[in-house]
Amino acid sequence: MRVRLAVRTLSEICLTLGALIVLFVVYLLYWTGVRADRAMDAEIDRLQDRWSSGAVPSGDTGADGAGSQTAGSTGTGGTDRAGGAGRAGPPAPGARTPSGESFAIMYIPRFGSGWAKPVLQGVGRSTLQRGLGHYPRTAGLGEPGNFAVAGHRRTYGDPFKDFPRLRRGDRVVLTDGTTWYTYRVDARPYRTLPSDTAVIDPIPAKSGYRTPGRYLTLTTCDPEWGHSHRLIAWAHLERTAATSPDGVAGGPRRG
Repeated sequence: MRVRLAVRTLSEICLTLGALIVLFVVYLLYWTGVRADRAMDAEIDRLQDRWSSGAVPSGDTGADGAGSQTAGSTGTGGTDRAGGAGRAGPPAPGARTPSGESFAIMYIPRFGSGWAKPVLQGVGRSTLQRGLGHYPRTAGLGEPGNFAVAGHRRTYGDPFKDFPRLRRGDRVVLTDGTTWYTYRVDARPYRTLPSDTAVIDPIPAKSGYRTPGRYLTLTTCDPEWGHSHRLIAWAHLERTAATSPDGVAGGPRRG
């Protein structure tokens, strides 16, 4: 009798634990994505409303010489759970956006025509739950140096789920409400360890770049459901162009 009671009790405990695990997986895979998608959509709406009203803050990141063509050389080429790696350095001249505030929208056609994510200042946990994060102390958007951005591979909207699909020549287009910035990816993603903070240096050693330029670094976790490594993509600024007067229309050009 006691054995039967013990078996039944143990079975009930196992069933309860199993149900809790299933609920946690549903929360992790589904509900965090729903909340993150809503948060990212809200950030984009706020940015576009701000730009439409003409209120582009002076603290937004920007580039010198908007409207110029080639801006940067081509090449062959505090850790966080979303591909984070930080290296101390002087604050970027244009990176004055308050921590946690959005300042740009990123488009990557390789990830689909509807893929658009807000870029926020900082790479803290709460920030990366609302979009992509700009590494503090890296260059501002379009500025000389390395504009470095982190994003989750999985959970919280899966912004960089398709990161391994990036190929040489892919476009990464951003806007800050006044300018369109088109970067070109220079190689397939590079896999490294979280401790490899040099990937966001002004001239990353493994990128193939040898001279100063206007570069972009994207980082995320690898493997897809883990965080033991990082995937890195490097790109150079190819062109800039002014936005339309409302700061919204005239989206990223094709090609």
